[in-house]
Amino acid sequence: MNKAVLAVLLIVGAVAGAAGMMVATGRLTLPFPEPSINGDRAPAASSGQNQTDDDAAYSAFDQGQYLTALSLAEARAARGDPQAHTLVARIYEGGLGVGKDDITAARWYARAAELGDVPAMLAFGNMLAEGRGVGKDRAAAAELYEKAAITGDPLANYNLGILFLKGDGKPENPYRAAKHIQFAAEKNIPQAQYDLAALYQKGVGVEANAYEAATWMSKAAAQGLVAAQYEYAVMLLRGFGLKDDEKKAIPLLQTAAEKGIAGAQNRLAWIHQEGVGGVPKNPAEAAKWRLLAKAGGIADDRLDLLVDALSDSEKKAAQKAAQEWRDKSFTLR
Repeated sequence: MNKAVLAVLLIVGAVAGAAGMMVATGRLTLPFPEPSINGDRAPAASSGQNQTDDDAAYSAFDQGQYLTALSLAEARAARGDPQAHTLVARIYEGGLGVGKDDITAARWYARAAELGDVPAMLAFGNMLAEGRGVGKDRAAAAELYEKAAITGDPLANYNLGILFLKGDGKPENPYRAAKHIQFAAEKNIPQAQYDLAALYQKGVGVEANAYEAATWMSKAAAQGLVAAQYEYAVMLLRGFGLKDDEKKAIPLLQTAAEKGIAGAQNRLAWIHQEGVGGVPKNPAEAAKWRLLAKAGGIADDRLDLLVDALSDSEKKAAQKAAQEWRDKSFTLR
């Protein structure tokens, strides 16, 4: 690749790239991953088998028979079953067959957590962390995450790691944060893999290591985490911790651009503008992606000048293509 073009691809859209990597610094946070409804429960027996009320409740839930599931779960919960409490909470939290009621959900999750259900600890911890259905209390959330983390729950380890990283609900401790996040990353939690890559890139809680950063980012990207696909594409273009490989980077940029990542859209515009990595030059396609990236807040005066140099008909075609992309993207949401 031409060095001048490479420099542009790496610098343009840097704001979006930097923002993506700030998850690990605590300046931005990814949503807390949702716990599994069933936890480690074995699949419910089929309707032709002799089921317990508990199995039948989950079977009804899986079939969308939420009121039946609620009735069966409440009966089971009355006998002290912690997982039945969690199922009732999930139904109220999701507004499934009943009115959405976070306060009632929090109450059921709290009782399930007291009874030792790990998914409930995580779910109630999330509600405490967010102040949803209950007063916001990060310290109490951290206690629940810690209890669940001790059992080996990867999502609890991840959330606990984030709190240690931010010093929010736990004393700031980047080393402990890195340990918990790495545990979750090793259990294939994509957000944790992304954040662990950021920790290795920045040398926070771990020794800076470009190869480890690239390795973990590639794992998150392979799981479909869009922000990771974008960051990994940039790493490939830069040869950050690995051999630069524009042919691998371009499909990742394309995917991230299609998912609405403005920085990826801008880099993709340059690829079409310059004809990089086997992609033929296509100023009209470049203009389309530049218009989308600009609307997403990415500044690039140099590329704007190239778009302005197009004929009126080419500009109109690019504007139409950008609008069609927006319409299609909105429809698919």
